[in-house]
Amino acid sequence: MSYKGYCMRCREHREMKNVIKTAMKNGRNAVKGVCESCGAGMYKILPSDKK
Repeated sequence: MSYKGYCMRCREHREMKNVIKTAMKNGRNAVKGVCESCGAGMYKILPSDKK
C-alpha cells in the first residue's frame, strides 16, 4: 500500500517510499518514509481504529 504525506522540504504532498509502519508512545499507528523526489524523511500519523 502506498502512502502520501506532506514533504516539508518540497512543500507538497508526495508519495512515500521505503515505508515502515511504527507505533508511537501513545499507541497510535504511524508510518515513516522517504520523499520520492528529494529524499527528505517523512512521517504520517494514521487514523485510530476506535469505533
